[in-house]
Amino acid sequence: MLVGETPGDQEDRKGRPFVGPAGALLDRCLESAGIRRADAYVSNAVKHFKWTPRGKRRLHAKPNAMEIRACLPWIEAEIAVVKPKVLVCLGATATQALLGPSQRVTRIRGRFMPSALAPYVMATVHPSALLRAPDDARAAEIARFVADMRKVAGVLG
Repeated sequence: MLVGETPGDQEDRKGRPFVGPAGALLDRCLESAGIRRADAYVSNAVKHFKWTPRGKRRLHAKPNAMEIRACLPWIEAEIAVVKPKVLVCLGATATQALLGPSQRVTRIRGRFMPSALAPYVMATVHPSALLRAPDDARAAEIARFVADMRKVAGVLG
């Protein structure tokens, strides 16, 4: 199970998570790691698209703590139904929503953490952060993300 942060513009319009540019990158990275997207349940910690207008575009705005708490029962219910062997928190919002507000992706990235949520729980960066990485660092950051996903593939067998 992969849990992202909040829907983006395309996800909001289509009603499905990870169908925009970050989703396309996620698909490529999962494939590189040996994980089929069809075998993963994908969701978001926050269920609504918070945005600010910029011309004709709707730009993503970070959800606040109240919005994250308000959506927590939904993602907890999804986890209870899916019963994932591995739960991957993609980005800070998902990590803090599910593992606690003191958790930082920069500190725990790529390591399995003890949690009652699933036998294996990991936090890593959100694919949209990879898209925003500077050109000279993007390939290395994507490779690091794929390495995180290979750890996931390793425990899946």
